[in-house]
Amino acid sequence: MATGRTHRPATRSRGIPEATVARLPLYLRALTALSERSVPTVSSEELAAAAGVNSAKLRKDFSYLGSYGTRGVGYDVEYLVYQISRELGLTQDWPVVIVGIGNLGAALANYGGFASRGFRVAALIDADPAMAGKPVAGLPVRHTDELESIIRDNGVSIGVIATPAGAAQQVCDRLVAAGVTSILNFAPTVLSVPDGVDVRKVDLSIELQILAFHEQRKAGEESGPAAAAASRTGAPARTAPVAGSGKGPEGDVPAVMPA
Repeated sequence: MATGRTHRPATRSRGIPEATVARLPLYLRALTALSERSVPTVSSEELAAAAGVNSAKLRKDFSYLGSYGTRGVGYDVEYLVYQISRELGLTQDWPVVIVGIGNLGAALANYGGFASRGFRVAALIDADPAMAGKPVAGLPVRHTDELESIIRDNGVSIGVIATPAGAAQQVCDRLVAAGVTSILNFAPTVLSVPDGVDVRKVDLSIELQILAFHEQRKAGEESGPAAAAASRTGAPARTAPVAGSGKGPEGDVPAVMPA
């Protein structure tokens, strides 16, 4: 099996759009589940539904891979698993380092999905001297002083940053200077990187804020019909108490506690 340092996926040179690349892991996950159930073929409609996309988009995405399926039969599941895995570079061994072994970093180190997709956690790195040598997920934590030698000795090209925001840019700079060209950033900050370095950002708080927006909008849509009905009957619409009024919905318990 090749290592991650010797070859990079060919998606860019073959002109596959970034949006398609982002959907390939969704297709692969659905196909892997079918393969585990020994399903030999799948239609575009069935696979699209399993991946959460529409079938026309799926067929367009697969056309970039040179896969068009067979009319009346569909797609060969095992071949598509291989084809997408190859396109994503998952037929290779990708050594990865995780920097920042707090609660999040430790959880990532224990995540079994990395190894099953060809990502080998080569080292766990933390700036806290007290963490050095402690085993996490079967690996001893190593100090950040060793970062450059770890990357060099293991041929690492992918780094995961799970540090506090204030330390993330410095860690990023060191990773890039040591030869890392792809970074998965869990720190709540925007990283500055030179051309040729790819960064993917995962911010759970932002995702929760987006969900909160949708929940607020749904609540507003639900309250709309009630207000309209009240206006037709002449009854006053029930409103939430004003923060700081000292009275809740029943007029006795504060609805908003003081800060």
